Amino acid sequence: VSVLGIGHGNKLLTDLYNCHLTKVYTVGGLFGKATDDFSDTGKLVEKTTFDHITREKLERILAVIQGTNHKALLMHSNIDMKTQEAYELAVKGLIRPMGKSPPIITVIRCLQFTLPEFQLEIHCLHETQQYLRKIVHEIGLELKSSAVCTQVRRIRDGVFTLDDALLRTQWNLQSIQNAIWDCQLKVKTEIEKTLGPRDKSVLHKTDTEMAQAADS
Repeated sequence: VSVLGIGHGNKLLTDLYNCHLTKVYTVGGLFGKATDDFSDTGKLVEKTTFDHITREKLERILAVIQGTNHKALLMHSNIDMKTQEAYELAVKGLIRPMGKSPPIITVIRCLQFTLPEFQLEIHCLHETQQYLRKIVHEIGLELKSSAVCTQVRRIRDGVFTLDDALLRTQWNLQSIQNAIWDCQLKVKTEIEKTLGPRDKSVLHKTDTEMAQAADS
């Protein structure tokens, strides 16, 4: 899922960025080797055994990672967890860093495990692809082995999911217009829930631009 903006939609993208929304990835890993860039296509620097690794051991490591990141999330959210405000934000799912922070994982779980391969689902904030690859590498080290990343696929970006994505064969004016119209309400709702009411003229301008594009 890759989110693009058109015209005044770029202003909405900035607002969405300032909401610090969670992104979700499926990340593939391979135990037994290490490379210089943590990917399976990098320069091989080490080979290790992996027969001792079980799904249970992997899931224990994932639980530790998630717990550590949860503490970091609370710290960077600058919220007193004993207050009514914290309770209300938690109910709305709005406990998140509202400024700069290091990458934070909110959920990490194992989807598939068939030695030497495994697949994770990772929910995170402020991440980079290199960071996700490094997580796989560090999991390998924690399990007294090594691991490389074989795939990083974003399946959700804030309010946008795979269901909202356009296939390459759908990259045409009508499909793009439909996608913008279909997503307008949830984009507006998320921005106002997190940042408060915004300038309605931005959405109106986006509608006008699409109508003009349809006429041209």
